[in-house]
Amino acid sequence: MTPQTIKVACSNCNLRELCMPLGLSDGDVDKLDDLVTTRRKIKRGAALFSNGDPFNALYAIRTGFFKTCVATADGRDQVTGFQMAGEVIGLDGIVGDRHSCDAVALEDAEVCVMPYDRIEELSREVPALQSHVHKIMSREIVREHGVMLLLGSMRAEERLAAFLLNLVQRLHARGFSQSELVLRMTREEIGSYLGLKLETVSRTFSKFADDGIVEVKQRYVRIVDTDALRAIVNAPACAD
Repeated sequence: MTPQTIKVACSNCNLRELCMPLGLSDGDVDKLDDLVTTRRKIKRGAALFSNGDPFNALYAIRTGFFKTCVATADGRDQVTGFQMAGEVIGLDGIVGDRHSCDAVALEDAEVCVMPYDRIEELSREVPALQSHVHKIMSREIVREHGVMLLLGSMRAEERLAAFLLNLVQRLHARGFSQSELVLRMTREEIGSYLGLKLETVSRTFSKFADDGIVEVKQRYVRIVDTDALRAIVNAPACAD
């Protein structure tokens, strides 16, 4: 048996509270254990799936970081999201039976493979699973709306502050620090996601550091003043 086909027990996974429904009976947990057929290891820089690939499974990230991106008309990669351990990716493929973006590992990663036909089958047997999948989809819709707000109405400082607050909040839910993080993505990738030029991202990081809001050492970031970051995001709009 290869490392890529190791059977995984969801019931023993330390991320179960993040990507499994709560309040399941022992019998339902056993059924979900059977849902996850394999783990896949993805090397840094490799794609878990690519735009146009047939859709047949959702993936729960067990370890590592991913970015999702689409190719623009002029051939550039537009980053559409960053995903981390405990989150589920692959939902983009449900609507058309093919993936509509690339999912690329930003570091060596491992995912649990959940065949979608099995998810549909189990959803009829375990109502909590169907509800949980709907919540995951809803969370993606809310995230998309948040990104549209970022790109549509926020200044550069607000965009980067909101990005850092969101990232550290998600990491904290996984047991990490509330104030320290190591960025798995490049400044350029952050800029692509936030609709900012690389120079603007670097300049805004420098301003936050000069103002004593964050400490930055290459990819290491420590948030010194969380309230100041929140104040930037919640600043009243300038009058016309």
